[in-house]
Amino acid sequence: MGKLNRYIGRTVAGAIFLVLLVIVGLDLLSELVDGLKEIRGDYTFFSVLKYVAMTSPGSFYDYLPFAALVGCLSGLGSLASSSELVVMRAAGVSTWQLVAAVLKPTVLLTLVGLCVAEFVAPVSQQIAESQRAVALQKTASIHSRHGMWHREGKQFMHFNAVQPNGVLFGVSIFRFDENRRLEQNTFAERAYFIDGHWTLEDANVVDLNDKGAKKQHFSQLDWDSGLSPDLLNILVLDPQDLSITGLWRYASYLKKQGLNAGDYELAFWNKLLQPLTIMGMVLVAISFIFGPLRNVTMGFRVFVGVMVGIVFRTTQDILGPSSMVYGFDPIYASVLPIALCFMAGIYMLTRRT
Repeated sequence: MGKLNRYIGRTVAGAIFLVLLVIVGLDLLSELVDGLKEIRGDYTFFSVLKYVAMTSPGSFYDYLPFAALVGCLSGLGSLASSSELVVMRAAGVSTWQLVAAVLKPTVLLTLVGLCVAEFVAPVSQQIAESQRAVALQKTASIHSRHGMWHREGKQFMHFNAVQPNGVLFGVSIFRFDENRRLEQNTFAERAYFIDGHWTLEDANVVDLNDKGAKKQHFSQLDWDSGLSPDLLNILVLDPQDLSITGLWRYASYLKKQGLNAGDYELAFWNKLLQPLTIMGMVLVAISFIFGPLRNVTMGFRVFVGVMVGIVFRTTQDILGPSSMVYGFDPIYASVLPIALCFMAGIYMLTRRT
């Protein structure tokens, strides 16, 4: 049984890796084409290539569930087409033993993907976003479209670029009073974090009141903020690009500020439960091979896998925003599609055993 497990594992893992390579390659090619539109100034074609390469680890983990589904359908489908699965069943190997043989390499791929998503992808994505923002902010007027907004109490902030070492470029700070009227506007060319506090460089401060506006210039100005370089490294990324620990930390920070952390909580649960998502997808793929897709062509199996993946992703995309609109816990939006996959897979396998 050991040799049989290794043979099934190599077949399934090879198919998953091949599908993942194709999907990620197409996604990176699309990113490269989109990035060519932004070439100007210090942001060259080489910079676009470097950005696309550094964002590839995130794409690897994002597409892993879809690749696991289609790869299992392809790998097991090839064994079914050559009647190898029939021979295994005739030799006394049960369906659940075959399921375990397929799940073993999938669990290994899932653990590798989880390590990439936690330790590799957020770091490379943050560096890529920072380098692109620094290169493009030099050609921006005041606010770069690749910058980011953040709110802290009565202050709204915009940063054109954030570097991992606690350096900000193009810092705009808007402070409002209790009546939501702008009372101070500050713009600094640069800010850096040293010894636990921020310092603005080359800052222009405009104070507004009923009598008019007063402008002052400072070569250096202290700036008090609850933001730290670690939090800014999180802020620079979209929720889906953050690590699991980063999502939890930033969601807690937003709650302390009295702000809505729904997007980050949803991304946290989706990423934390992604191993279960992969297991559910694999279970559905196995049930299809032993059930309705046992005697069909490989092209049809791939088509079914793509459709199931689209339905699953669409369900997640609908339930996620619904959790924030209707106020139910984001964990339910993440768990429900996974539970449906497990129930469907177990039901179809039970009917065939």
